[in-house]
Amino acid sequence: MPMIPQSEYARRRQALLAQLQPNSIVLLPAAPVCTRNRDVDYLYRQDSDFQYLSGFAEPQALIALIPGREQGEYVLLCRARNPEREQWEGRRAGQNGAISQYGADQAFAIEALDEMLPSLLDGCERVYYAMGVQPEFDRQLQQWLNSLRAKARQGAAVPSTLIDLSPLLHDLRLHKSAAEVAVMRQAAQISCRGHVRAMQASRAGLYEYHLEAELDYEFRKGGAKMPAYASIVAGGQNACILHYGENDAPLLDGDLVLIDAGCEIDCYASDITRTFPVNGTFSVEQKAIYQLVLAAQEAAFQQIAPGKHWNQAHEATVQVITAGLVELGLLDGSVDELIAREAYKPFYMHRAGHWLGMDVHDVGDYKRAGQWRLLEIGMALTVEPGIYIGSDDQSVAPQWRGIGVRIEDDVVVTADGCEILTSAAPKTVAEIEALMAAARRQGV
Repeated sequence: MPMIPQSEYARRRQALLAQLQPNSIVLLPAAPVCTRNRDVDYLYRQDSDFQYLSGFAEPQALIALIPGREQGEYVLLCRARNPEREQWEGRRAGQNGAISQYGADQAFAIEALDEMLPSLLDGCERVYYAMGVQPEFDRQLQQWLNSLRAKARQGAAVPSTLIDLSPLLHDLRLHKSAAEVAVMRQAAQISCRGHVRAMQASRAGLYEYHLEAELDYEFRKGGAKMPAYASIVAGGQNACILHYGENDAPLLDGDLVLIDAGCEIDCYASDITRTFPVNGTFSVEQKAIYQLVLAAQEAAFQQIAPGKHWNQAHEATVQVITAGLVELGLLDGSVDELIAREAYKPFYMHRAGHWLGMDVHDVGDYKRAGQWRLLEIGMALTVEPGIYIGSDDQSVAPQWRGIGVRIEDDVVVTADGCEILTSAAPKTVAEIEALMAAARRQGV
């Protein structure tokens, strides 16, 4: 299982430190523990920015990066070892582990936070932190600054400038290293196996959650601790709800089922959508819509390469889908005129993709100075055109109503185009029907 090595976390910290102005400090808290109900917590998942700089997966921790600090530039405050609490909650790295396993130059107990932070802030002119992300931390920072101001007559120097850390850090996260791509490739492979398993298991009479269970089994079997996001398993007209989440309706003979699901490995996401017939065979109308969406996706892939701008892939999908809807009789008029007035939007209302990485909708600007960003080697994104025809859409003939199709793959920009990480999940009509027919013959 590929993992991000500690040497890469060190390189990331140095890359961030190199961009800071003199006499600065970076402060970044770990994600808080979230209560599910009463005394039960949600499964803990580290804040992506915190994970990106440290690889440290424990709660109740704080990173401080201080360029040029004599005692070491990387300070990590975390929970102290506590055999009694570890008996209940699991092992902790402690301060020794923070140094030996996670590369901290110095480590202190998080219980000393209020004592330590004013001293670390003293003499710094600028504080970089993720403004507004954790309101409780915003409040704490003001308390530490006020504590320092109270000591001004004793010579304490209070930072005068607060700077949002996100633009600097998120631009680093946007460009994926070889190690990151290897982890994302592994997450994609596991997720593809989940989609294959769901296709093989599909039968009329099952419920959406039965296919979700097949996905979860394959994710966990592959080593993923959790899905990267709440899985969507949408049968029939539910596929026309973009963020459908109930996953509890019956799967009906003759319907399509849309599955949007991916797992997470070492905090890196996969994001795949496949749409297939519940009974293994596309109807004439389903096949027509499906092949149109697939053609739009193929057109988008051709517009992903270094030097092409972010929106070219989306523009390609709009062109193909609009022309296809005219050909099928679902839209009427000149393709250019229909695109100009966005007549396709009742059927295709979302964009063709998003950045992908540690967050499934990953960080990074899509525009710079008002212009679409140019793609660069190592950027990762999804490509996910779709067509959704509501069951109550009176503008189309009845045979088209209730069809929802989305096809989504994960790609990384390469020197000569893009690598499709998720190609192992079948997506042509012939591949899907053959896979599902073989599963029925074998009694899978």
